[in-house]
Amino acid sequence: MAVVGVLALQGSFNEHIAALRRLGVKGVEIRKPEQLQSISSLIIPGGESTTMAKLAEFHNLFPSLREFVQMGRPVWGTCAGLIFLANKAVGQKEGGQELVGGLDCTVHRNYFGSQIQSFEAELLVPELASKEGGPDTFRGVFIRAPAILEVGPEVEVLADYPIPSKQVLYSSSAVEIQEEYAVPEKKVIVAVKQGNLLGTAFHPELTADTRWHSYFLKMASEAGEETSNTIVAVSRVSPSSDQQTRYDLPIFQ
Repeated sequence: MAVVGVLALQGSFNEHIAALRRLGVKGVEIRKPEQLQSISSLIIPGGESTTMAKLAEFHNLFPSLREFVQMGRPVWGTCAGLIFLANKAVGQKEGGQELVGGLDCTVHRNYFGSQIQSFEAELLVPELASKEGGPDTFRGVFIRAPAILEVGPEVEVLADYPIPSKQVLYSSSAVEIQEEYAVPEKKVIVAVKQGNLLGTAFHPELTADTRWHSYFLKMASEAGEETSNTIVAVSRVSPSSDQQTRYDLPIFQ
């Protein structure tokens, strides 16, 4: 049975482990540097990125995580995990959080707003559908989510999300300021791949659709990890719409 490490300092690591289990894969909780030596691929889950960074620093994980990435091992970061993998992060607490790096992109923390502005959205995912089957869309769950503002030439964009023309720049109980001369529509990037690194701004682990997990497992397999035939067979079965986990979050507008 294949084994995938899941960084288990804080956040939705249990949900990732459950998703892996549905594909017949064992997820191992990783909390110490020496544990990285026993795995060949790693998931960095969503959570509170500043808290995760402080815990990673406390356990002296950053040097080992950077080495893991530099060795070309497959790593997938979701939400806060995406921030960890970015070469540059901007926005709130800019400069105050250590990063692992590796993904040639600039990520904006909490791009879509606070916790109460969390939402769900249907994302066009042609690459995912091509490799894993199922519909051309994936229902992304965005919780205090980041967004990718810029990517380097070697980064493949797997999904983006359109932002309404009059985006709110500042809002309070007294005043709301909007863009006055906005373009009809702009897009921010929410999923990327660069070599053996995968990043998603949303939370696939909070849905019943395991195609992103299967996609990552195949990345790991192609990087030299032995993956059972059972994983491939299961990954081609797309969950029906009535099996999807619904969180009833608003559509971002």
